[in-house]
Amino acid sequence: MKVVTILGARPQFIKASVVGSAFKQAGIDEILIHTGQHFDTLMSDVFFQDLDLPQPNHHLNIHSLNHGAMTGQMMEKIEERLLDDQPDWVCVYGDTNSTLAGALVAAKLNLPLAHIEAGLRSYNRQMPEEVNRVVTDHLSQCLFAPTPLAVECLHKEGVFEGVHLVGDVMMDSILTYQTKAKQTSPILENYQLRPEQFYLATIHRPSNTDDRDHLNAILESFQSLDYPVVFPVHPRTAARIKAMELEHYLTLDAIRPIPPVSYLDMLMLESNCKAVITDSGGIQKEAYLLGKPCFTMRHETEWKETIEAGWNHLVSPKTLQEAIANFKKPSEASNLYGSGDAAIQIAEILLRSF
Repeated sequence: MKVVTILGARPQFIKASVVGSAFKQAGIDEILIHTGQHFDTLMSDVFFQDLDLPQPNHHLNIHSLNHGAMTGQMMEKIEERLLDDQPDWVCVYGDTNSTLAGALVAAKLNLPLAHIEAGLRSYNRQMPEEVNRVVTDHLSQCLFAPTPLAVECLHKEGVFEGVHLVGDVMMDSILTYQTKAKQTSPILENYQLRPEQFYLATIHRPSNTDDRDHLNAILESFQSLDYPVVFPVHPRTAARIKAMELEHYLTLDAIRPIPPVSYLDMLMLESNCKAVITDSGGIQKEAYLLGKPCFTMRHETEWKETIEAGWNHLVSPKTLQEAIANFKKPSEASNLYGSGDAAIQIAEILLRSF
């Protein structure tokens, strides 16, 4: 059986590393298409190196465009590759433009489509990611849901056939790479970081970075915390900070800006920080899996179960300090994301479906 996997962004590389390993063990031939959506060394190449991902069979080198142009160019190039490769399944992850482009082309070519991380909903259609999720789910023949809530969301939209509750492949990733991170990552030593004496922040969404006053308020809120904020600066965020003349915040003792980091380094930062401050979907989930409080700079989240479990809190710049001060660790950490065998289940289900 032959699967073409379409990737383009940092979180997808992480998930594909464990799923690709399961494919190999199951005897499934996998062809990787990298759209180029994340294209620089720190957002792309380092993940292939650290996670032992094979180099992509096809690199489309499409990036730094508006949503329509990016998705359209990806579709054109993906179609060429799929016509040549003629896979038995097309596999996409998550909610990026690469996901949507792959899903649309697979549907147009009548190729079976598998969506890993299906059924997530923030119910905010102003987020491009939400549109990408919904469209991809409704085009897919195999929908691999990470949680019962994701299954419920699909059922509410009339999607029943091909839905499989498998758990979350990020659970697989953490179990696979946590030991390697402890053994090989030098990031705590490099930045002289002590456990529980720093916060970790990642901010990149347009809702947080495109408005100067709001981005200013976020950076200002970091000044009020009891420990410094280690801030791996996403290239998009760095460009906004420079364009909006907010670079002075990055010279203050309260914020420690660093370049984007590898997955192994991120695991070490997440495992050792006092708490996570983020607008990323995946990092909310990783914080939960690593037993760290998370404060999400958004009005909503697609990972609602982390809110219900008490580990994640939606905040604004005005409420961040108070939310951190009032956080009380939940007495239990229930198993929300499976037992770490999602990738194996995905491989087995695709083989059975084939």
